[in-house]
Amino acid sequence: MGWEPISEAEIWDEINQAAGRMTVPQERFWEAIRILPEKWAQEPYGKLGGGFWAVAMLGRIVVWFNDIEDGFNFSRYSTYGTIDQYFADQDDLELVIQELMEIVRTGYGIGGQAGPPRPGPYPDHG
Repeated sequence: MGWEPISEAEIWDEINQAAGRMTVPQERFWEAIRILPEKWAQEPYGKLGGGFWAVAMLGRIVVWFNDIEDGFNFSRYSTYGTIDQYFADQDDLELVIQELMEIVRTGYGIGGQAGPPRPGPYPDHG
């Protein structure tokens, strides 16, 4: 069976499951930065599924779900609706929220981000 992009109902399931695992501080931060899920463009990997679901924004950072790699990421953006950087992290949403909280608190990230796509059974993906 081939890869298919995640649906809006499925992204809501991911969000709701993550919200249930969040600590109170994470949930408060999440409530401050969340947006209604919307598809954002990303070149070249986002073309395959019509974009990636953006779920939160903090300044010039967008939190999005990489359904090719099956995990949440955050990236900078310069134009609303377009993800500038592709990352192949496979993090749960609450971990991404915690990292953003640490960036706000300290000015520094607490971990690295994975770069290019990982090999997998996806079309044009290796």
